[in-house]
Amino acid sequence: MNYTTDFKSIRAEVSAQEWQARVDLAACYRLVDKYGMTDLIYNHITARIPGSKDHLLINLYGMLYKEITASSLVKIDIEGEIIWKPETDYGINKSGYVIHGAIHKARPDVACVLHTHTRAGIAVSAMKCGLLPLSQTAIRFVGHIGYHDYEGPAVDLDERERIVSDLGPHDALVMRNHGLLTCGATIQQAFNTMYQLELSCRSQVDAMAARTELVMPGENVLAHTAHLYQPGTRRPYGVLEWPAMLRLLEAEDRHSGYPPYWH
Repeated sequence: MNYTTDFKSIRAEVSAQEWQARVDLAACYRLVDKYGMTDLIYNHITARIPGSKDHLLINLYGMLYKEITASSLVKIDIEGEIIWKPETDYGINKSGYVIHGAIHKARPDVACVLHTHTRAGIAVSAMKCGLLPLSQTAIRFVGHIGYHDYEGPAVDLDERERIVSDLGPHDALVMRNHGLLTCGATIQQAFNTMYQLELSCRSQVDAMAARTELVMPGENVLAHTAHLYQPGTRRPYGVLEWPAMLRLLEAEDRHSGYPPYWH
């Protein structure tokens, strides 16, 4: 089997818009790994290719997030059919486009969908109370998060409508007994939302494990704070942070032993 990950650069073979989307998405994969949100080779982050007719980018199923590069990403259509992939026996995971394709198809405003199975995310997804407004970070999601009940591994196309309905207009979804999902108008925004959601879940698990009485702000404070932390209220999240994140990756890539994400 050909499971090599030494892929040649395809920068000269794609449009400038597609290449930029590939570079940003590969960086997003590396950042999810950097901040401890991976699950071996599982999960997916998808991004819409600007200027294309519903074409998406997704990872090869079998590679670590820290191995993902711009040229290793697979181009698929909205139904998950492969349009292009590197010369490898790795393919894509059906669950990746069942969940992601449904959201991309229903939400033209969404450029990126990010799904994780983290220890804290799974823990909160199994709590009947869901995400609690225990921290400023978590309050960001008050009134701006959906919940989707577990239906088994996401391979059933019929589940698409229910996932989309439960997400609604929000950019964050707790998938019960499963994990977390975020989306956004940009790759940067989707990553920022996931980082904040994951931090909220970790904080909640830690606070509840302390087995002490917990304090939550009043409803008026919650609504006001949640409004102030929406991406469109003051500034779009992820944009200011992104150059710093790329500098972090570039510094670490020099010593990682893995191909640079922009290859």
